[in-house]
Amino acid sequence: MKGQAENEGEGSKGVNLEELKNKMADFAEERDWDQFHTPRNLLLALVGEVGELSEIFQWKGEVPRGLPDWEEKEKQHLGEELSDVLLYLVRLSDICGIDLGKAALRKLELNAIKYPTTLCKGSSKKLALLNKSTTTTSTNNNFYISSDNENGATDGGE
Repeated sequence: MKGQAENEGEGSKGVNLEELKNKMADFAEERDWDQFHTPRNLLLALVGEVGELSEIFQWKGEVPRGLPDWEEKEKQHLGEELSDVLLYLVRLSDICGIDLGKAALRKLELNAIKYPTTLCKGSSKKLALLNKSTTTTSTNNNFYISSDNENGATDGGE
């Protein structure tokens, strides 16, 4: 996040999810928009913003980290669209009564269990493929690795 600090100036503090949640709630209340901020409406707005974010990368192929070949105007536009996605996600989680920070930390813990480094390190294979390629049975030392999912299907990274 060094680049972020450079953009904001030295000594600036990071923004936390609680602050964003409160600012979004105030923003909506000041405009009397709470009546429109239903989970469904916010989700659809979020999906629309993800589409706008996707358009920025459409037809560019793979781009290197840090976007060294992008003009500043393109990076600013990207920042605006990323912000739209984040703000709708924060608002949706608030309206649904989900503590997004706690949920994200819990999800990271679950993913660490689901995708152990001994099984996944250096591989981009889906979990079902990893499990199939590493399923081993040994009668000598009772060693067995198998899929958490009985049918071998993945949950799409959820």
